[in-house]
Amino acid sequence: MSTSFERYQKRKLISSYFSVVLSIGLVLFLLGVLGLLVLNTKKLADHFKEQITISIFLKDNAKQVEIDQLQKSLILAEYTKTASYVSKEEAAEQHSEEIGENFIDFLGYNPLKNSIDLQLKADYVSTDQIVSIAEDIAAKGYVEEVSYDKPLIALLTDNVKKISFWVLIACAIFTFIAVLLINSSIRLSIYSKRFIIKTMQMVGATKTFIRRPFIWTNIKLGMLGALLAMVVMGGLLYYINLNFPELNLMEDPILLAVLFVGVFILGVLISLISTFFATQRFLNLRTDDLYY
Repeated sequence: MSTSFERYQKRKLISSYFSVVLSIGLVLFLLGVLGLLVLNTKKLADHFKEQITISIFLKDNAKQVEIDQLQKSLILAEYTKTASYVSKEEAAEQHSEEIGENFIDFLGYNPLKNSIDLQLKADYVSTDQIVSIAEDIAAKGYVEEVSYDKPLIALLTDNVKKISFWVLIACAIFTFIAVLLINSSIRLSIYSKRFIIKTMQMVGATKTFIRRPFIWTNIKLGMLGALLAMVVMGGLLYYINLNFPELNLMEDPILLAVLFVGVFILGVLISLISTFFATQRFLNLRTDDLYY
């Protein structure tokens, strides 16, 4: 009979530990994902900024040597990410594919212009800087027009600022929630052992002696939860990098290592502090209060 009861108690204990590890792991995983988002907010914003194309349309009488000089000067410019020449024939072919029919046969001529597609580095994608760059290029006599989506650039710049601000706010709120959730899980775990704590205190055990095994046990659970979160985070990071390599999430291993170590340390610290205060609460209760 006692063996059956001991087995039941052991299963109950393992189940309690498992739920604590799982809750800590889940909360730390979500916190780690938010940390990844915070670290990569600028990178994601830069990625979208660098997709904006400035089309430089050239006059029909522009000489090839002038076009080559313009393209080379753009490639060497500090603000340029890419500068590719698109002939009017290539542009017509691309446009025909998009609309599904050959518009040249309908019109009888090709109305498109030779052009250079310019993509800027993210730091130069702002309304003022693009206006300045466009004006310098448009001043050249063989340039017909410089075209880009002004409303999109203004909207993108404004939204990047808003998103960065709200991501930081969300990070602070979620960190607070994470601490509360992990603290609640540990307090519930210790609540089930409140009578053991009071019994040890009544037979003369000091508060430090009583707290020590609880703190050490929950630190180990915090470590396990943090390791679980780190493994899942690593899998998610690998999947995203495999499917979206252009985001370059793995290009800064030191920053990622700091994030993973931070998640591990956070799991240990929250477990330590929560266990300390939870055990202290039950140590300070009177015996009659344990039933409520």
